[in-house]
Amino acid sequence: MEIAISKSDSVKATITPRGRVDADSGPQLKLVLQDLAAEGVLLIVVDLQEVDFMDSSGLSALVSGLRALRERDGSLHLCRPQPQPLTALKLTMLDRVFPIFATPEEALDFDQPSLP
Repeated sequence: MEIAISKSDSVKATITPRGRVDADSGPQLKLVLQDLAAEGVLLIVVDLQEVDFMDSSGLSALVSGLRALRERDGSLHLCRPQPQPLTALKLTMLDRVFPIFATPEEALDFDQPSLP
């Protein structure tokens, strides 16, 4: 799995994982999310357009990233999930935990009162 990182400014970032997010690659995603949170990023958008498969390890990485961001009053948004990852989010009811948007721009622009 590859992960592209794009920072909009010092407190907003979009990451785009590519490929499968599973037991082999989930820890990498978790580390990227935690590192960005530690750097002071308060809003991370995970663009799932290029993720064709996500298992419980990938879901766990997202939850871990959300936890790291919430400790700093931040947020994690998802956008453009493909059918299988969206099904995994719905089956685990994580689609109720993570805001899911149609585009990265919508996810970045969503009004967050805790962000500067």
